[in-house]
Amino acid sequence: MTTVLEKSSATEPATPRERQRRRVPIGRTIVVLLIALFSGWTLWPLYWMVSTSLKSPLEATNLEPTVWPHSLTLDNYQGLFSSSIPFGTYFFNSVLTALIAALVAVLLSTLAGYSFSRGGYRLNGVTSITVLATQMLPLVVLIGPLYLLLLKAHLLNTYLGLIIGYTSFALPFGAWMMKGFFDGIPREIEEAARVDGYGRLAILFRIVVPMSLPGLVTTAVFVFMNTWNNLLYPLTLVSTDSRQTLPAGLMQSFSGTFKTDWGGMMAAALITSLPLIIAFFAVQRSMVRGMTAGALAGT
Repeated sequence: MTTVLEKSSATEPATPRERQRRRVPIGRTIVVLLIALFSGWTLWPLYWMVSTSLKSPLEATNLEPTVWPHSLTLDNYQGLFSSSIPFGTYFFNSVLTALIAALVAVLLSTLAGYSFSRGGYRLNGVTSITVLATQMLPLVVLIGPLYLLLLKAHLLNTYLGLIIGYTSFALPFGAWMMKGFFDGIPREIEEAARVDGYGRLAILFRIVVPMSLPGLVTTAVFVFMNTWNNLLYPLTLVSTDSRQTLPAGLMQSFSGTFKTDWGGMMAAALITSLPLIIAFFAVQRSMVRGMTAGALAGT
């Protein structure tokens, strides 16, 4: 009797819930495989950069490339600071201009974003849309007028000229991002502070800004990354090595007419990428919180 029941239960068709349980592991396996595939596709250039930076000049230019260097060497990293290439000067200039541009852009974006969010003047909407419309203009269109402006002001080949160029292009993006964060802050908090006798600036810097700290961090990191990676501005506005930044300086230093130092270029690219990687992982949580908060506030 029991054997007959076991046979009948074994031949019964699976219920929909059991079928769903069987499909879940297959779906998860496919998702894991796709994530692994895209991760490998994304990380492979980084691995190749690290691998090439550890190869000798002969192996780096071999017609049959090797996946892993046969003989590890650190000569490419040592050559960055011992050769005639002013890599240390380029690095210092990039850090200085990117940090100052990020701080200035965040300060001005905070004021502009708060004005767009809380301003009750007549042309508030038109002004905010006009500022956003400037992001539609590419850098190539802005570089000519900016060059003539800095030429008349005698700011070419200066830190101040670079910072002005970086900040001017980052302001529209930063202002609208900060506007999204300020829109998510209840107005009742500001009204209560106004009853206590606070002015506009006091409310902004003592109450609103501390509440929108993830937004400030997100805006600062985005401006820093865009400034650090900018090639066109320093390539056009700077002509001396003493004021040149990393993107333009490295492009002019390692690419020759008859020979390209691939090992040195990859070593320089790896060191150049480290500040961005460190900055991203250091403020990753704040960036995710800030981006989601700004997206929800703007809807």
